[in-house]
This record gives sequence, structure tokens and C-alpha cells, in this order.
Amino acid sequence: MTVAQTLARSIRTIPDYPKPGILFRDITTLLGNAEAFALAVTSLAEPLRGSKLTAVVGLEARGFIVGGAVAAALGVGFVPMRKKGKLPFTTMRQAYALEYGTDELELHTDAVPLGARVVVVDDLIATGGTAGAACTLLERVGAVVVGASFVIDLPDLGGAAKLAAAGIEVRALVSFPGH
Repeated sequence: MTVAQTLARSIRTIPDYPKPGILFRDITTLLGNAEAFALAVTSLAEPLRGSKLTAVVGLEARGFIVGGAVAAALGVGFVPMRKKGKLPFTTMRQAYALEYGTDELELHTDAVPLGARVVVVDDLIATGGTAGAACTLLERVGAVVVGASFVIDLPDLGGAAKLAAAGIEVRALVSFPGH
């Protein structure tokens, strides 16, 4: 069995959540399976070895779990990127479009030094709005975005393709069709 097949079996699918027609890919079952979680972390970390990373940037909220573990596996720092209003120090923001409206991501102004080599990590990439905004914000603070890594890609929604078109190397361990 391949890594993708093993991980796919550990991810629960919840139909019609958060709205009818959506198949929600729930990684809490993967996180609760020690072998699957370790396999996901190792599979995300290994291709990054030797890339001289400064830090892993995890996106709120499940990206904190996966990204923190990847950072520990690589022996580099972890930087949380949060939704607007949740960081206590001076921040920079980046707005991005949602299906109905906008949101903003924030990063502490001193979280990433100029020239830092970072990778963005999250549990899933769908439309790419959040990950794209994260990469833009990191570039605005002077970081070099080495890539973006995800446990799950939903290629029908085009997010990974958008990041790749913007010059960001994208890695995902599992792909699921649909929304």
C-alpha cells in the first residue's frame, strides 16, 4: 500500500458538512492514529531536508498541529499564522477572499527574519485562498517561501494549481476528488 493509500484510509469523510454537497475531509482521525500521523509528518518533512529552512509556518488551526510536528522533525522553529485579532504583539495582515466575503491572516512583525527560508504547512488545500495569502504575507515581510505542504489536496478546487502558477512548489500527500 502506498503512503497516499495508507493516509487516505485514516481520513474520515463527512458528507454535507458544513453545507449540503460538501464532502468534508476530517484529519482528526488521522491525528488520532499514531502510525498514520507519524507517516504524514515524516512524508511531509523528508522532501524538505537539505532545503536550509529557517522555520515552518503553520496556518490556523490544523496547520498548527501538522506544522509543529514537521518543524520538530526538521529541527527548525515553528511560526503560527493566525486569523485577524488573535496574536498579542504587533502584526502585519494580509486580506484574502472567501466564498462570501473576506478574511485576514496575521503574523507577528518579528516572527520571521528578513531572508528566512520558510515552508507553509496546513492540513488541506482547497481553493488556495488562505495558503496564497500566507505566501503573500511572508513575502511581504521578506521571507523566501520554499514551498507549501499539505496532507490533503482537493485538486478540483484548483488551489494547488494557483500556488504553482505563482511559483510556489506544492506538495500534498493525498488527493481527493470533489469539494
